[in-house]
Amino acid sequence: MLAPKLDGGQLANLHTFMTVARRMSFAAAAAELCLTPSAVSHRIARLERALDLRLFQRLTRSIRLTADGERILAALEAGLAEIESALSPAAGQEPVGRVALHAHPSIAQCWLAPRLAEFADRHPRIALDIRTGNEDPDFRGGRADLALCYSDGHFPGLASIKLMDEEMAPVCSPGYAERHALSGAPERLAGCRLLHDAQAWRHAAHDAEWMLWAQRRGCEASLPQAGLTLDRSDLCLAGAAGHAGVAIGRRRLAQPLLDSGQLMLPLGGFEPAERYAYYLAYPLRAAPSPPLQAVIDWLRRCANADMSQSGN
Repeated sequence: MLAPKLDGGQLANLHTFMTVARRMSFAAAAAELCLTPSAVSHRIARLERALDLRLFQRLTRSIRLTADGERILAALEAGLAEIESALSPAAGQEPVGRVALHAHPSIAQCWLAPRLAEFADRHPRIALDIRTGNEDPDFRGGRADLALCYSDGHFPGLASIKLMDEEMAPVCSPGYAERHALSGAPERLAGCRLLHDAQAWRHAAHDAEWMLWAQRRGCEASLPQAGLTLDRSDLCLAGAAGHAGVAIGRRRLAQPLLDSGQLMLPLGGFEPAERYAYYLAYPLRAAPSPPLQAVIDWLRRCANADMSQSGN
């Protein structure tokens, strides 16, 4: 079959396809394109007839890209990246565009959000779209261009950059430490309530961080069985500051609460978190677009400044 001619109509259909694939919704794509859902559906149908391919699986309440749809979307994204690169500003000029950043909630709340004003001042023409979640980032159709996560650095099929190391230590409120006579006495953890981050990293057990710390100290037997489990490290820190128990604190997240006196280190200072650190990950392409590269460079500057201030 001859390849369809890429006239204005087909280009419009391809743009509609990319919008639907990004939104995974005909209705949402229609709203973005200022079209009716029926018009969007007709455009996709015309494109599928022209290509002689099924691009979407129509499910009961959702749609899903077919293997051909995934292939066409990847080709369109690669071509768009080349166009963006060709149209990018000359060296020294401010990059323009949108970057979708998927971040784990705790690092986004405690570390990234306080720095966003500086980014907006530095890069006023980059629209940074930040979405948080513990799930794996979805790099299809522009839903994520970059991910910031706490991980062991294993990202099959993705390019990755180690952003900064992390350190860990038990933390609690001064009042909780006093009430349990915990300072300098790890054996007294047996009478404490532990706060667990159930999603510390991908596929982590609910008590993975506590076990990592206790195994290093040789005090697994001192850990109580009962505790409270949350799905975010910053929520564990907030619970500890509210006298709910003892949490494993990550230095990048806990330092402001330690500086304010809401938390303390009852069992000694921070220790390296072994193989876990903060990473940036993004799809393997010829090169990141200028806006994406600007975001990566800014995050690395922030991390370097942060590590210099902490003496790491």
